Amino acid sequence: MSPQTGATRRDSLKTMGTFLILPSGLAKGYSANAKLNIGIIGITGIGRSNAKALSALGENICAICDVDTNTLEKRGAEYPKAKRYTDFRKMIAKEKLDGVVVATPDHSHAYISIWAMKHGLHVYCQKPLTQTVHEARVVARVAAETKVVTQMGTQTSAEAAVLRNVEMVQSGVLGEMTEVHMTTDRPIWPQGHDRPSGEDPVPRHLNWDMWIGPARMRPFIDKWPEGHAVYSPARKNQFRSGPRVYHPGTWRGWTEFGSGALGDIAAHTMNEVFLALDLGAPQVVEVVETSGMKKEMYPDFCHIRFDFMRGGTHPLFSIHWYDGDLPLPEHLQPPAPPPEPGAPPLRRGAGGMVWVGTKGTLPGRRGRFANVNVDYPVPPQKDWGREEVHKDWVTAIRNGSNAPCNFGYAGPFTEAYQLGNVALRVGHRVQWDPLAFRVTNCREANQYISREYRRGWDLKEIAGSAWVSPPI
Repeated sequence: MSPQTGATRRDSLKTMGTFLILPSGLAKGYSANAKLNIGIIGITGIGRSNAKALSALGENICAICDVDTNTLEKRGAEYPKAKRYTDFRKMIAKEKLDGVVVATPDHSHAYISIWAMKHGLHVYCQKPLTQTVHEARVVARVAAETKVVTQMGTQTSAEAAVLRNVEMVQSGVLGEMTEVHMTTDRPIWPQGHDRPSGEDPVPRHLNWDMWIGPARMRPFIDKWPEGHAVYSPARKNQFRSGPRVYHPGTWRGWTEFGSGALGDIAAHTMNEVFLALDLGAPQVVEVVETSGMKKEMYPDFCHIRFDFMRGGTHPLFSIHWYDGDLPLPEHLQPPAPPPEPGAPPLRRGAGGMVWVGTKGTLPGRRGRFANVNVDYPVPPQKDWGREEVHKDWVTAIRNGSNAPCNFGYAGPFTEAYQLGNVALRVGHRVQWDPLAFRVTNCREANQYISREYRRGWDLKEIAGSAWVSPPI
């Protein structure tokens, strides 16, 4: 696609093929009162929250899987009837499951999700759907081929305030949208460092080989070395030999395992924008400002611009992504009076977005419009047929329909925001052609569209006919 033509998400999908559009009525029948048998893969942190949410809906958490047996023991006490596994493949082979939740680190999302779908299981995968642009396309194709019910875990797919924002933007009260600026307090984990040297013994409770999964093997290191200052700008403090290097919960900053701040939060905030404007792929992604990549880590902060040439009479639309702890430009600060007396200005870490249209600007925080002092007409409220991200998934399974953030939607969406990490890796502007599936102005960037897989974890082998060759 040339940058001049532009396309909506729908146009792009039609051109690429209808394989991303899942027909309804595909799931096997379930009676209204029958519980779904769910397996949880990765039950630390958000995986535990997923299990609680599905259990509260009355579903049966019949199996749990984690590579850390300490975690497995703790969560097993909460679900005493659930079988325990350290290998998701054994769990899927032995248990009579209807679906699984994938809540592992980013680097294993694609492999585990494809494995589960190929075994006929419905899949709820935590955001980001995949770690790379290439994986997102392959996962979407597998979902379409297997015809299972899928959902990417982002609460914004069903939050009432987010959907109301979408209605406001689509009503035209701001005119044609030209920009949106979005902020986040991430990273709240160490980034911008070189890998510490040395090696620590792997704890007996951790299966390091399974944790590494499809990534390249490396020595286990427990904590940052004594005296090494690990600075997290969003937390405004330093940890000395404090946070873990990889596990638990500090893997997001590593390019081999995580997706940085983009993978953590863009899947939430950009979802609102994609839903409102039916965006396709960005044609240009440019790093405006950054503290700089390290060899194996994402930067402390960055400002990235995603340009969408929407075509027709639509103006150029840009998403400005900010992370770290620097203030937004002054002209984008919320207008006076502030929402509360003495409230600080909207900063990158404030967690909000500012919509800019040809007729007005509307700042928002945490998925809600804030400082709305202008008398904008209020559009009628739409019945979206959405309730809550977990409930929408199980409802779709029972109805044999699509969940709102199914992989046919989440795949192209994930491709779009993960291009930001590709631009970070090369440090400059990249031009993207989604139909040719390659960066056209920088051959170096194409190596970051995909990744290499460790022996025994080859994605091509399990994807089968859904495999798409990555750019060279």
